[in-house]
Amino acid sequence: MKRHSLSTHAATQLSTQHPSDVLRVATYNIHKGVRGVGPRKRLEIHNLALGIEAIDAELIFLQEVRFSNRAEARQFTDVHRGWPRMPQADFLAPEGYAVAYRTNAVTRDGEHGNALLSRWPLGDSGHHDVSDHRFEQRGLLHVPVHWNGSTVHTVVAHLGLMHSSRVRQVERIAAFIDAQVPVGAPLVLAGDFNDWGEKLDAPIRDMGLTPAQSHSGAMPRTFPSRVPVFSLDRIYTRRLHCTTTLVPRGSAWARMSDHLPLVAEFSLD
Repeated sequence: MKRHSLSTHAATQLSTQHPSDVLRVATYNIHKGVRGVGPRKRLEIHNLALGIEAIDAELIFLQEVRFSNRAEARQFTDVHRGWPRMPQADFLAPEGYAVAYRTNAVTRDGEHGNALLSRWPLGDSGHHDVSDHRFEQRGLLHVPVHWNGSTVHTVVAHLGLMHSSRVRQVERIAAFIDAQVPVGAPLVLAGDFNDWGEKLDAPIRDMGLTPAQSHSGAMPRTFPSRVPVFSLDRIYTRRLHCTTTLVPRGSAWARMSDHLPLVAEFSLD
């Protein structure tokens, strides 16, 4: 399968050398693998696969992942560069990675949701509906990951477009963690929080979670991808210490999705 290569600058931002006791985590809203509208609409899923492989993370939290879409499969029919003949999560997973996916939304032409790609073995995955109204179908993907002798609980989230909905969804996330994640277990909550004013940061910290931040203490900016000014994509953890954050930049990353990926490295507290 032929894929476009990332620019040298974009690829070299991502080191592939890190110690085995470092947990590299990435979160990425892939915009369903497609950019543009009308005759300018283009398929980016092949380039996204190359970008995800270059990130070289142990855990990759993905949002807006297509399980299937009949209309786009008909539009992008090229044998080598067309619509993948498998769900996007499986297509995007680097060789040897385990995949967990759960549907959030069912549409006329298919369905999409959240996914986790993992270099480490996975436990049983589960889905928890946090939809706030019938116009937006939202859910959490919960997957235990067996990393270096520890079980790290992962929760992939993609919150709603209305602030009041997001507040209620954060409350449901807190209740879900209380009910489903053992007290004191290492935890990673990551995804697209759609939180333009960082108003959800305080209630999430109240759960005992800490955000991955730059050395200056700022939330890394990931949206929009061409000129990122908002910190919509976030990684929150418990019992994991953040040592590094990175947002890959450059024209290759800017074209693949309207979001940039957020990458962070952690050690176990």
